[in-house]
Amino acid sequence: MLNNQKIVVVLPAYNAEKTLEQTYREIPFDIVDEVVLVDDASADKTVKEAQRLGIKHIIKHKKNLGYGANQKTCYKYALSLKADIIIMLHPDYQYTPKLIPSMAYLIAEGVYPVVLGSRILGKGALKGGMPLYKYISNRFLTLFQNLLVGQKLSEYHTGYRAYSQVVLNAIPFESCSDGFIFDNQILSQMIHAQFEIAEITCPTKYFEEASSLNFGRSVIYGFGVLKTSLMHFFQRTKLCKFSLYDLK
Repeated sequence: MLNNQKIVVVLPAYNAEKTLEQTYREIPFDIVDEVVLVDDASADKTVKEAQRLGIKHIIKHKKNLGYGANQKTCYKYALSLKADIIIMLHPDYQYTPKLIPSMAYLIAEGVYPVVLGSRILGKGALKGGMPLYKYISNRFLTLFQNLLVGQKLSEYHTGYRAYSQVVLNAIPFESCSDGFIFDNQILSQMIHAQFEIAEITCPTKYFEEASSLNFGRSVIYGFGVLKTSLMHFFQRTKLCKFSLYDLK
């Protein structure tokens, strides 16, 4: 705990057998109270590995529901555990768990309700092996979003995030996509609800076992980002109204 606030780390897992142990061993259990792993019908032995490591809360989807659906299960379960701070960490070891104390501290101290681990601040992305086309598209999409959404974030596409339970209880994240665009939509919801967002520099690693969208899925994701940005713009300018932004 930090400031008597319960910290729960959620691991949205899919074929993470080879990297789960390395990720789990670096989680700072001096402050983290619970770990929740949700397996989205992996084809490998992710669940058995989680059991071997002693992870207490393991949920397995009977069929593959998608990255966004995995996170929905993660957050609903974390909230059922009465978590005050929920940190989403990919179990593929692309992001280091060593930043959890810094991210949680900003929320526990009431400085920010949302904290993102940014790969773009500093030189972490390219240094860590991010493909050049992904870096360029990331920068373009982020610029486009900042203009339409009215923010100044360094990136909207990181998979390393910390949320106050107040945020997740306020926004309708279940109305977001079950696919990869979920990450973008939930941030759009938070910005629309006027929750302030902090970013910290986060090194990242690209390697064979780390999950990453291929070129085709990256293109689909990019168009999804453009659509979400336009929806946000029309919603905030009151030109249109979308159920995605209906607060609870």
